[in-house]
Amino acid sequence: MSKIKTIGILTSGGDAPGMNAAIRALTRSGICNGFTIKGIYRGYEGLIHDEMKTFTTEDVSGIINRGGTILKTARSKDFMTPEGRQKAYETCKKEGIDALVVIGGNGSLTGAWHFGVEFDFPVVGLPGTIDNDLYGTDSTIGYDTTMNTIVECVDRIRDTANSHERIFFVEVMGRESGFLAQYCAIACGAEAAIVPEELTDEDQLKEFMSRGIRKSKKSCIVIVSESPKCGAMYYAERVKNEFPEFDVRVSILGHLQRGGSPSALDRVFASCMGVAAIQAIKEGQRNVMIGYRNDDTVLVPFSECIRTDKRFDKRLITVLNELSI
Repeated sequence: MSKIKTIGILTSGGDAPGMNAAIRALTRSGICNGFTIKGIYRGYEGLIHDEMKTFTTEDVSGIINRGGTILKTARSKDFMTPEGRQKAYETCKKEGIDALVVIGGNGSLTGAWHFGVEFDFPVVGLPGTIDNDLYGTDSTIGYDTTMNTIVECVDRIRDTANSHERIFFVEVMGRESGFLAQYCAIACGAEAAIVPEELTDEDQLKEFMSRGIRKSKKSCIVIVSESPKCGAMYYAERVKNEFPEFDVRVSILGHLQRGGSPSALDRVFASCMGVAAIQAIKEGQRNVMIGYRNDDTVLVPFSECIRTDKRFDKRLITVLNELSI
C-alpha cells in the first residue's frame, strides 16, 4: 500500500448535512498522513468526465458548519454500466488517483463496490444519507441533523393542529426505511407513525383512529414515511372518506429535510469517519464502509452493508403506542 500517493474523494446520491465535515476531515487527515487529495466534483459523473481539483487545507477551511456538499453531487446512469466505470478507471489512471473514498448511501456504495472489485481498486465508503438505512452503523452522516429539522417543523405544525383541532399527516423522507418517521414520531410526541416495516392496513388505521382520537384529543400528528403508493396524501384521503367528521391536513416536508447546518453529532461522526477512512487506506483496507457503532468507528465490508437489511427495532412501535394514549 506504499504505492498509494493520491486519494480521490467524492460525494454521490442525495446530499446530507455533514458531508462537508467529512470532506474536511478526509482532506486534512490525508494531507497530514502524506497523501495528495483530489476533490472530485459531481460524484461519479465528475469521475467519468475528469472534473476534479487538488485540495489543500485552505480549500476545506470554514466548511464544517455548512450543509450540502462543496463537491456537488449527482446520480450517474453512466456509472451503472461497465463502460462508464471503465471511463472512470481511465480517469483515475490519468490523474494518478490510487484510492477512492465515496461518501453516499446504498446506491453510491453499491457503485463503489462494483468499481473496486472490477478493477482491483482500493475503495472506502462513508455512510452519507439522511435515511440511516445502511447496515453496520448506528447512525449515518446527516441522520441526526434531519431528525432535528423534522422535530422543529412538527413542533410548529402541532401549534396549528391544536388551534384548529385538526389531524395532520406529516410526510418525511426515508426511502424504503422508517427510521426517520419512527424516531421523530417519538421525539415529537406524535400519535402514530406509519412506516414501511409495519404497513398500516385498513383495520390498523381504524384501530389508531379509535385509540388516538378521543373526546379529549381532537387534534393529532401522524408521521408517515414517503411512499409512491401509500404516502401522507393516501392516508389523509382515507380518513376524509371513512371519518368525515375530522378535519384533515397534509404537510409534506420534502427537501427542506436535507438542508441546514449539520448538528454537533453529525460533525463529530463525519470527522471521526473521515480520519478512520484515511487510516483504513493506510492499513491496506479496501471495499469497506466506515461505520460508527458503540461510540467507535468500525470497518464493514461493502458486501454486508449493502446486502444486509438494517434491523428496525419494532419495540419503538410499542413505545409510541403507549405514550400516545
